[in-house]
Amino acid sequence: MIIISKILFFASHHGFYTVIILFLFFGLISWVTKKALFLIPIIPLAILNGFGGQFLNAWFLNKYGIESTAIVTSDVETNSTLNDQYIHDYEAIVKKQDGKYIDTFFSTTTAAIYPIENSIRIPQVNKPFPVKYIPGYEKNIVILYYQSDEGKMQNKYKKEAPIQKAKIKYEADRTNKEFVEEYISALEEYLKSYDDENYKLKIEELKKELKQLKLE
Repeated sequence: MIIISKILFFASHHGFYTVIILFLFFGLISWVTKKALFLIPIIPLAILNGFGGQFLNAWFLNKYGIESTAIVTSDVETNSTLNDQYIHDYEAIVKKQDGKYIDTFFSTTTAAIYPIENSIRIPQVNKPFPVKYIPGYEKNIVILYYQSDEGKMQNKYKKEAPIQKAKIKYEADRTNKEFVEEYISALEEYLKSYDDENYKLKIEELKKELKQLKLE
């Protein structure tokens, strides 16, 4: 597992050198075997690593790693951009099983984050956040963003968004049965993840209103 973790860390953090190694490795095999067929995988593997190296690393570490914590110690904005946003270089320390810390690094484009999604979310400087790693190579980490305090707040906000949407529609027309039902549904969906006594009371109130509307 440690060897795999080291390979994935190198491939996801050093894309250019990975391409060179692929050319040398498959070029050597092609030269020894006298078969040009072995040159074919080079370009597909290079492209695959460029677009999915960090995602494969994130999946691997989340699947086989153990949980710990890390802290970002440095956040430096670079001159390079990705989707019109400046790329950042980060330094961090990772807590090992013996309680001591080890240095690591990553950037906006190389960070392994789980769950895998299009968004790149990095915790703030000097705030501990949960990670996973393979013991023995702790510098290769996957950030468990939605288990961090920031991530939990972000997830809660996303869960509340349908409630606000339904509430606006309901307050615009309280006689619309579909709007009332949508509001109730949004509140019930939120309560599956979070306990909120005010929302429970609101559901009861809305159900009474809905019952009255159906009788009219």
